[in-house]
Amino acid sequence: MSATTTLSIEPYFDLEEFMNHSRENRIDNQALEKLLELWENWSKLLTAKKIENDGASWLAVWLPEEIETAVDEAWQTAPSLGYLLNALAQYLSMSAIQELIPQVAQGNCAPAPAPDLRFLQALDGAGLPCREDGTPRDRRYAVITHYPFKGGCEVCNLISRCPKGSGKEDFATVVLPGYERGVND
Repeated sequence: MSATTTLSIEPYFDLEEFMNHSRENRIDNQALEKLLELWENWSKLLTAKKIENDGASWLAVWLPEEIETAVDEAWQTAPSLGYLLNALAQYLSMSAIQELIPQVAQGNCAPAPAPDLRFLQALDGAGLPCREDGTPRDRRYAVITHYPFKGGCEVCNLISRCPKGSGKEDFATVVLPGYERGVND
């Protein structure tokens, strides 16, 4: 039998983490004020649920369609703002996960569960229907992971497609001389 518990969260905006997430090195005051205003408003719309089914449990966090629409509209009118709003929605979702599961912050990743039948049924019952691969069907800004924490890459269903987990060379953002792949392996 599937059960859901709505969780109360108040993710906190950390400018340094946001800039790291968005890969921005400068944000002007006007954009920052807009981001902080949206953070406050969007945080209130965030849904966080503990979902249980047949002895397993997961944490799902997602933002509603209206935020997706706002991001899409920003992309159309001001692409640089659209980029920042997209990053903000992603960062808000991950911040909520990290608030509830601090180990996710340490690994900077929320491992994706395997999409077995009990998982898919539980998410559907919680209002977050998923495709057969376990990705949310109707929500762009959604994160689903094991709850409580079960591990990092070793328990992630996406490891074969993940640049971080599979150790693909193109994941590295900075490679120091002498540390290139294949050198001194």
